Amino acid sequence: MDLRKLKKLIELVEESSIAELEITEGEEKVRISKSGAGVQNYAFMPPAMAAVMPPASQPAPAAISEVNASAETADANNKSIPDGHIVKSPMVGTFYRAASPGASPFVEVGQSVKVGDTLCIIEAMKLLNEIEADKNGVIKAILSENGQPVEYGEPLFVIQ
Repeated sequence: MDLRKLKKLIELVEESSIAELEITEGEEKVRISKSGAGVQNYAFMPPAMAAVMPPASQPAPAAISEVNASAETADANNKSIPDGHIVKSPMVGTFYRAASPGASPFVEVGQSVKVGDTLCIIEAMKLLNEIEADKNGVIKAILSENGQPVEYGEPLFVIQ
């Protein structure tokens, strides 16, 4: 596998919220995983070793419940979100308010939007994904900063 491609995969794992990535190209197999607080383990397995390695175990349901509980607590502690319909991020990526750095933002606070209007772009793995309004109304709040990473399910906009 090309070293540049391997470095790019490592960077993508570091920047995202995924815990593990496994890629197979022909007879080569690469597994990149994160563990602990900021400590990453990278493993390259030659084809002979990959055949004898047992499959990775799935996370325990208790661990998933803990993560969900901490996310709900974080949402409950965030009292700055106004009431209204919340548009959440459908993916992990980088939030952009405009199509390009010099362009005007898709929407501003106080602006009316209709279902299907573009609210922002989320870049994920070099793909630009337009996020559209799923409700008619007025933009009451923009909850993410331009160029900042967003997580799946993170509130982005409030529509009244």
